[in-house]
Parts: sequence; structure tokens; C-alpha cells
Amino acid sequence: MTTRTETIPLVDDTELAVTVGEPDGAPIRGGIVVLHSSRGVTERTERIVAGLADEGWLAVAPHLFHRTGSADEVSGASVLADSDASFGWLADHGVSADRMGVLGFDLGATAALVVASQRSLGAAVTVAAAGVQRPLADGLPPLLDVVGELTCPWLGLYGETGDPVDPEDVDRLREAAHASGAVVDVIVYPDTEHRFDDADSPVVPDGLAAGEGEEGTRSEARHRVLNWFDAHLR
Repeated sequence: MTTRTETIPLVDDTELAVTVGEPDGAPIRGGIVVLHSSRGVTERTERIVAGLADEGWLAVAPHLFHRTGSADEVSGASVLADSDASFGWLADHGVSADRMGVLGFDLGATAALVVASQRSLGAAVTVAAAGVQRPLADGLPPLLDVVGELTCPWLGLYGETGDPVDPEDVDRLREAAHASGAVVDVIVYPDTEHRFDDADSPVVPDGLAAGEGEEGTRSEARHRVLNWFDAHLR
């Protein structure tokens, strides 16, 4: 599976570049918007998009830094505008809102929780969403201010010692998210061995066997993410 890049015109007369992965032949299970880390759209982002497409999902990753080329430009308004354009692209390709999800990593994970609190979606998954009590960026709200308004089931993945989020903040975030009434599952791994978006890790496993060691944990985390979308995007 290979990815391609398209552009979507925005209402401010600019264009949003998106990296797209489409399933080959099989019916589309749903659509997932992938929000990248502060590194931007990298090879690992493309591998995640391609891996989701291989699993039957129509995946689209907006290039969030298209305005200035810097992570400093990311705000709640810009994230919602770029996500809305991506969801619109999915809708144009036949995906209904209840079969749309969002998956974010690091900065993109924080953005994904903002999106999941402001837009009606089928499911959200975040990996290392930071900025719990204090904003991660000037234009983004603290996550404690928004998770109580989640509109969809949320799966959050963290590392106890490897992520830039205090475990006590993860507990606070979990508790606040439950107030939304949405289905919430927050998993804390001992370190960062769950990071299936690691540059040297395959995006999706070849089989269902988890294996052992760090690769086994990454495999379990990947399956957890895929199963979350499969369970809720219907």
C-alpha cells in the first residue's frame, strides 16, 4: 500500500495538503483522520496511514503546519479547521460521521482530544496526549478543560516513565473524561514500549500473536487501537 498527497481548498483561500491511504479493493470499513506529532508529516506518518489502509480504513493525515511550516501555528481553531476539511474529504468519499474517527500522536494527540470534544465522531484514540493542566501550545486549551465534553469513545495510551505527562495528570484526565459520559479507556504502560509509531516498528502486525518483549507490547497496543476503531466505528 502506498500513500499519496492531495490538496483541499479551505475557506480562507489557502490549501490544505493531506496524505491519503485507501484500501485496495475491499469495502471501506470507515475513515480515520491521523493527526501527526510536532515533527510534521514524516515517513512514520505515511507508514501509519498506509497501515490503516491495509486494514481496510480510509485514512487521511492533514499537514497541520501548512500555514507557516511551524508547530507554533497550531491552535484550537486551526486544528478544527484542518480536521473539518479532512472529515469533509472522508464524507465526499462516502464515509458517514458515525464511521469517522481520529488518531493522534503527541502534539496531534492533544489536538485529537480537542477535536473529539468539539465534533461529533465515532471514536478517538490518542498516544501521549500532553498539555493536561497547562496548554501544550498557546492556542490550545488545557485538556482538563475539554475532556468533560467528549462526544465519542476515547482510548488514551501513555507510558508511565517515557511520555512527557505526569502519571498523576493522566489520572486527573481519566477522571475528568468520565464526566463526559463517553466510554473511556486510558492505558498506562511502564515505559514507551507501546509506541507502535516508533520509526523502527511495523505499523500493524502480520498476525494476531503478540509475541514477547517490547515488540509484543507494541503489537498489543496496535491491536488495541485497531480493535477500538473496529468496535466503535460501525
